[in-house]
Amino acid sequence: MIVYIVSGLSGSGKSTALQVMEDMGFYCIDNLPAALLPSFAGQVAAADDAGPRNAAVGIDARNRRFLDDLPDSLAALKSQGLQYRIIFLEADDAVLLKRFNETRRRHPLTDERTTLLEGIRQERMLLEPLSFNADMRIDTTHTRPQELRQLVRAFAATGGETAMTLLFKSFGFKHGTPMDADYVFDVRCLPNPYWQTELRGHTGLDEPVIRFLEHQEQVQKMFEQLCTFLERWLPAFEQEQRSYMTIAIGCTGGQHRSVYLAKRLAEHFAAHGINSQVQHRELA
Repeated sequence: MIVYIVSGLSGSGKSTALQVMEDMGFYCIDNLPAALLPSFAGQVAAADDAGPRNAAVGIDARNRRFLDDLPDSLAALKSQGLQYRIIFLEADDAVLLKRFNETRRRHPLTDERTTLLEGIRQERMLLEPLSFNADMRIDTTHTRPQELRQLVRAFAATGGETAMTLLFKSFGFKHGTPMDADYVFDVRCLPNPYWQTELRGHTGLDEPVIRFLEHQEQVQKMFEQLCTFLERWLPAFEQEQRSYMTIAIGCTGGQHRSVYLAKRLAEHFAAHGINSQVQHRELA
């Protein structure tokens, strides 16, 4: 049995993540006091004669009075022989402000003296240890609900697999750097198809742009050196029992160079037996 701890900033999509896992047949409970986590997990593990089902628990800033109990609770899970994995969701401050203003929901850390922005920033600091130790971090700043569901479903569906999953994410720097990236590579130094009038309306998934970039020596060197770097260091992360890594590839607008390289890198590592996914943020 695996216990999934879903955490993150208020308004970042935690409810959506829990709904996905409930639809997958998980026992789900939201806002459980951290001190009760070992007891809850133990009961779920023993409840099903046909074999224990995985469980998902929402723990976030609403739980702030109990967050200090979380390290001891996680240690207790291990002592019970239960695995756990942490999913952490986040978004940038401006997007969270917009979401709260649109829904008129109250942020759990606001009061008469604390503004919404101050509450968001306090929450980010309060949950930093969970973010740092997360097995999967998802930045929902530019992520549609359907994309979020797909990411959570793919991660949860791996079950007890220990093999690392790589997510290659293309993006445009002019729209901001993904907060969930473990590595960020800047490819704006490469020849830009945008300045070729006939290629401007295409993307890095289209054959004319692919042909253009494949004939650029700098692009091929960048691809080869990124492969060499990742192949050298991924085993070290696997030894640290990392189960998920996001590698962001950025160009100016996120339409051509980053898209081409993210797709090609995902194909390269998939061909070498590594579970690889690709997401093109600006093409959504």
